Amino acid sequence: MTDETETLDALGLLCPLPVLKARKRLKSLPAGGLLRILADDPAAIIDVPHFCTEAGHTLISADSSNGQQIYLIRKSN
Repeated sequence: MTDETETLDALGLLCPLPVLKARKRLKSLPAGGLLRILADDPAAIIDVPHFCTEAGHTLISADSSNGQQIYLIRKSN
């Protein structure tokens, strides 16, 4: 596992772009790597957790404030 967290700025992107960009970024991370996603697409509230479940990644947290969402994902093995 790694302690480094990469950030994906998906602000202003609409479905399905936040999830597609997250998938691409996660491919380059080592197993156990962390990805923080910043999003403001209302569909991301459903799409990101669903993507994590389907891909086998762990959604560590999902927070929202002022119309902005922040997701923290740990890459599976």
